[in-house]
Amino acid sequence: MTQLDQTPDVVVIGGGPAGSTTATMLARKGVRVLLLERDRFPRHHVGESLLPASMPVLEELGVMPAMEKAGFLPKYGATMVWGKDSTPWSWYFRETSRQYPSSFQVSRPEFDQLLLENSRANGVDVREGCRVVEIHSNGGKTTGVGYVSDDGTAGSAHCSLVVDASGQGGILGRTLNLRRYDPFFQNLAVYAYFEGAQRLPQPDETNIFIESYSNGWFWNIPLHTGQTGVGVVVDSKTGQQGIQEFGLEGFLTRQISQAPHTAEMLRNARLTEGPFVVKDWSYTCEPMVGDGHILVGDAACFVDPLFSSGVHLALMGGVMAAALAATTLKGSDIAKPAGRVYEELYLQEYRHFREMARLFYTSNLNADSYFWEARRLLGGDETFSPRHAFIQAVAGQPPRGYERVVLEQGQAPEGFSHSVKAVEDERAFRRAKLEAALDQTDGKEPAIYQAVPCLSPEVSIERQPVLGEGEFVWGQVITSGGGSSGNGQSTPCSPLVAMLVSQIDGVTPVADLLAGLVQGRDENQAAQIAQSVLTALQILYVDGSIEEMKGL
Repeated sequence: MTQLDQTPDVVVIGGGPAGSTTATMLARKGVRVLLLERDRFPRHHVGESLLPASMPVLEELGVMPAMEKAGFLPKYGATMVWGKDSTPWSWYFRETSRQYPSSFQVSRPEFDQLLLENSRANGVDVREGCRVVEIHSNGGKTTGVGYVSDDGTAGSAHCSLVVDASGQGGILGRTLNLRRYDPFFQNLAVYAYFEGAQRLPQPDETNIFIESYSNGWFWNIPLHTGQTGVGVVVDSKTGQQGIQEFGLEGFLTRQISQAPHTAEMLRNARLTEGPFVVKDWSYTCEPMVGDGHILVGDAACFVDPLFSSGVHLALMGGVMAAALAATTLKGSDIAKPAGRVYEELYLQEYRHFREMARLFYTSNLNADSYFWEARRLLGGDETFSPRHAFIQAVAGQPPRGYERVVLEQGQAPEGFSHSVKAVEDERAFRRAKLEAALDQTDGKEPAIYQAVPCLSPEVSIERQPVLGEGEFVWGQVITSGGGSSGNGQSTPCSPLVAMLVSQIDGVTPVADLLAGLVQGRDENQAAQIAQSVLTALQILYVDGSIEEMKGL
């Protein structure tokens, strides 16, 4: 028996973090959303360790009280056996994030159900046990889906937009042949859950523990249920051969015996769930946006489990996908360029996690084996030299920052380390030079007023879609070249900064630029504008967008 056709505005495929976030944000804007989830929640899923970057999204979704009530363990950082020797070391979120110094270790069945119930509470039509079996299209435009419920009933939904949040199954990505695999991360994971596992000593008892060993690396995540999630990441081909020979449990047991810290933590533990295997990861789907559809979460891309980035990309992507969907439904001229910006923003975040993981893999020296040697060879010096955006980001971190820690604990490729040092030295020089130019001595006007700023050749102001309140809107951005290639950046800026940058011509001194910007303003407004302009000039000069301040 076939159900009557349904006509929501948007169909979301998948009820995981990406799908539920997208659906919730859209429903709040009055969009009619049908969410089709293959399983019935709670259901098993891996990926328990959250990042502080996800906390603002969870707050915006309104689920933080429910998360605190659930009793999820706080996560303050990570403890690792990784780098130059086999001694564990720790880093903490508080070192790089004052506002969010912790996140959570979550039980994914509870966490995902909590997010899905939040979608229902916000007006989403959630249908569990409904497997999408067909993507409807007309003239290349995605127009809906066909699905089958777990009681055998068939249904169809016609809509303006389909959001594919179907996880690594990637219904649209596979149907349209959009998936591109990464040759660097040719890994697989075998994981299971244990009771009675030993935790790390205080104050790290709720940290994620990561241990590298000869064949790859382990994760160890304590959960509020009393279980501990343990997984091993190995070379895909080697892992498949080992699984065929010993079976999943036999293979996992043999790997645990080779990782001394993990083996000791599991010495008195009992296997309670699993093992499971995950393979075919590290990919992107391009394009992520098409006529009538958007890809989000693991359906769009997946990096590597090393930095627990999966849920973060899903939540962040869900917010952006909802904004793009809301923009597209309005049918305005901003929709297509907004789709390009959505993909560019998504890939910027993906590439940052990807390069960070590559840096860690290529820098690990405490294990000597085929696994590590192959990844060190693949991640040689030349692979980092063109990745200007990543080098800039790493150089901007504190000495014990999330990305920078590998420069202390491991041995980064020589060319990469030199590039980071060169960026940091240049920034320090520019900062000191500008501070001296801002000093007012003997009642004289600071020297910066007579300096002539000159933009770097690739820097410009462009009108682009930017992420606004629940949708994309036209705004001004500072572009530094490279675009979606990953070597450049686009940064939204205020109208004042856009006007300042557009008037920098390599001839006009700062004093004259200021005079033009404050013309017609009263004294208080002029003072505020002058302070904002000087601050902007400092930022633009230190980060290299202003190539030179002639006269200083």
